[in-house]
Amino acid sequence: MESLLVLHAVAAISAPWLARRLGRVCLVLLALPPAAAFLATGWVAAGGLPWRESNPWAPVLGIELSFRADPLAVLMMALVSGIGVLVLCYSARYFPAGEAGLGRYGGAMVAFAGSMLGLVTADDLLLLYMFWELTTVFSYLLIGYDPDSRTSRQAALKALSVTTSGGLAMLAGFVLIGQGAGTYRISEIVADPPRSPAAVALVLAGALAKSAIFPFSTWLPAAMAAPTPVSAYLHAAAMVKAGVYLMARLGPAFGDGALWRAVALPLGVVTILLGGWRALRETDLKRLLAYGTVSQLGLLVVLFGAGERGAALAGAAMLLAHALFKAALFLVVGIVDRAAGSREVGELSGVGRAMPWVCAVAVVAGASMAGLPPLAGFAAKEAALESLLGRPVVLAGVALGSALTAAYTLRFLWGAFAAKPGLAGRRTEPVPATLFWPAVLLSALGLLTPLASWYAGAMTGYTRTFREPGHDAHLAFWTGFTPALALSAGALAAGALLFLAREPVARAGAALHLVDSGQVFWSIVRRLDRFAVRVTALLQRGSVPDYLMVALLATVGVGVFAVVYGGPPRLDLRLVAWQRPEQPVVAVLVAATAVLALFARAYILTAVVVGLTGYGTALLFLAHGSPDLALTQFLAETLSLVVFALVLRRLPLGPVRGRLPLALRLALGLAVGVVATGAGMLAMSARDSVPVGALMGPAATEAGARNIVSALILDIRAWDTMGESAVLIVLTLGVTSLVFLRRRAFHIEPAEIRHPPGRQRWLAATLPRGQRALAFEVAARLTFHTVLVLSVFLLFIGHSAVGGGFAGGIVAGLAITVRYLAGGRNELAVAVPVHAGVLMGVGLTLSAGTALAGLLSGGAALEMLATDVDVPLVGHLHVSTGLVFDLGIYVSVVGMVQDVLRGLGAELDRQVDAEEGA
Repeated sequence: MESLLVLHAVAAISAPWLARRLGRVCLVLLALPPAAAFLATGWVAAGGLPWRESNPWAPVLGIELSFRADPLAVLMMALVSGIGVLVLCYSARYFPAGEAGLGRYGGAMVAFAGSMLGLVTADDLLLLYMFWELTTVFSYLLIGYDPDSRTSRQAALKALSVTTSGGLAMLAGFVLIGQGAGTYRISEIVADPPRSPAAVALVLAGALAKSAIFPFSTWLPAAMAAPTPVSAYLHAAAMVKAGVYLMARLGPAFGDGALWRAVALPLGVVTILLGGWRALRETDLKRLLAYGTVSQLGLLVVLFGAGERGAALAGAAMLLAHALFKAALFLVVGIVDRAAGSREVGELSGVGRAMPWVCAVAVVAGASMAGLPPLAGFAAKEAALESLLGRPVVLAGVALGSALTAAYTLRFLWGAFAAKPGLAGRRTEPVPATLFWPAVLLSALGLLTPLASWYAGAMTGYTRTFREPGHDAHLAFWTGFTPALALSAGALAAGALLFLAREPVARAGAALHLVDSGQVFWSIVRRLDRFAVRVTALLQRGSVPDYLMVALLATVGVGVFAVVYGGPPRLDLRLVAWQRPEQPVVAVLVAATAVLALFARAYILTAVVVGLTGYGTALLFLAHGSPDLALTQFLAETLSLVVFALVLRRLPLGPVRGRLPLALRLALGLAVGVVATGAGMLAMSARDSVPVGALMGPAATEAGARNIVSALILDIRAWDTMGESAVLIVLTLGVTSLVFLRRRAFHIEPAEIRHPPGRQRWLAATLPRGQRALAFEVAARLTFHTVLVLSVFLLFIGHSAVGGGFAGGIVAGLAITVRYLAGGRNELAVAVPVHAGVLMGVGLTLSAGTALAGLLSGGAALEMLATDVDVPLVGHLHVSTGLVFDLGIYVSVVGMVQDVLRGLGAELDRQVDAEEGA
């Protein structure tokens, strides 16, 4: 399964390149991954079910790439892959040659097919959720295929908003189920389900939103703004079936619960009736089919919501029949639209006479949708009615829905193909056979009703997982004269009468239509926008002290709430005042500098005093026996102080009055301190296992390191370190880019300096006359390379002694900083001629590439290389993958420092020069 998913991903990534070189023919090539998946489906079914495949993903969290295929999954795999192949081949002739965006369309379609394939075979709830959200993203891209169309953009946004909201609720339900069951493996949860009504309600919310069940139905008809092949695939065979599939998958576990049925059955019946009634007055053929899809999705929810074997068998039959006839009808609409240039019922006349074969295909597919024998839709509808005989209210709703289905089926066929009195015949253009044959094949598959009994036997492996048998249902071509047959015949007759009275029915529907769902949705969106603007105006006032106060108040509030909600804490601590005599001395000094900061009345003084607290913290680290942390803290604090100084050059140096009273600031600071200290004490008193610190020494030795901190950063938490590096890089680029917001050039612009001809420059200072310190410039030049050597030394000894990539990078950054402070931006350009973006990119590539190379080699992220070598004039050197990873961090930090100096230093210098020159 993983190889199939990778194949889909590679095809999706290659789609734009293929589209540029092959045009619309690339869509046929892109059908190969779904075709491979269809063949794999047959291989899996032939090999015996259930089929399983599992590989570790996040072993520490107990998450696996676990896939499983039973009869239900095989059915969905066949629909997703088989119809995907036909729709992609259909698309190769549906879009005109030279159509813009074909690469984007083809890539999104293949990616969506792969995501659906993963969704229906996932045997892990969190893995299923990942594929679930991928289908949401790719459906958003497909519905919004035309970025220039406001209708397409709004439809895509509506689908994304509704389905994502439901998906988030579903995720919460998954977590509750997984924690309650002690596993996220779906097959194990179905075998022994936990009882959690809240989890069931949340999961149903996600499923109903995905399958456009009332009150979430509004997004599906709006999504008809997408190209017709997208509608045929996503909204007939794939995406909207995801919610139904989830109910079918979890039905054996939760279907016998009262909450499951209390939600699914009434909402399903309401959706059947509302969708069918609305379809009777639609004039656009695609929207008519869309409301019909909503109605039939309601029927599927009713069948799988009943939680019984008979209804589940009928649901499995309807799942197959609906995908076949509805996909075929959507493709037919695309053919009519291409040939006649319209989808409007009031503009089409005599199309059936002009395109008899297309009309025949539509009639067969429509007959299956209406439930006429001997088609698949008839067998599925008979089984559905039979399975619901024990539920008279629900049965009545389904029977009435069947009458509506027959009525809008006749309306569709009449509107698309009939010759209408007073309306001239519509001229049609010939269409290629590639557009015709996919619809023919899908429609013809609905004639395989004699295989209904075989299909019922094949689905036994799934239906027997339901605990309650319910009313018997028989899936067969003919089951005799039964109450279900009488109901079906009555529904067909009522549907014919509704069609004959179509104009009064349409007027009645328009008169009874009180609320437009689209208007309700956008009204809610507008109100949310206004609410967000008001909240933003209240909280985002442009005051950093206000923001800080809100954050600190929230911290105190969380702490107080935890104590009040959790009851009085139990403290079982043996407090030790200090282990070494220098600790209280340093603590007093840190506290004194913190108090001094309260009375500072200038920005630069505040920055210096706050920096002293950081240096004091470094001394505390050193006193506690953590030289690595002390060195890192000291270097980072020094660099931060330099950055503060660079920024403060553009701010006034005079006294600053605080916006908040001193008493309020003092009280808030003390409260935060008490909460932070109390949280630490409570955490220590709650410890009931051996501290993890005792395990660090053996873990570092196992990693081949004698430096525990370095081993923790590079080996034990390598992915975390890589993520932190990426975040720092993005943050640096974001901050410095604000300085270059109105500029087109992003390189350091050295100032022009005139030198006597024939003389070679050694000092490239650009500071104005009177600000230069020659001794400082010479010292910076003379010590620069020595400090760089020291930084490299710290890099290489990091695995065995104090140092590492971060410490070494900051030391090198400080050397560059000294060069800049001594000589200005010209000196900075000479010191580091490489662009900061290149350095950060190379560093991040080294870190990420090293970790990925280790994974591709079959081991852990940083376990690919480890050896000891003797280097002449250097000595013993431990070379490992961790060292290469550390080198990436080193280069990234140097690039970040250069970017900060470039943006907050050299660019501000240029701005000052420009202002003074003006």
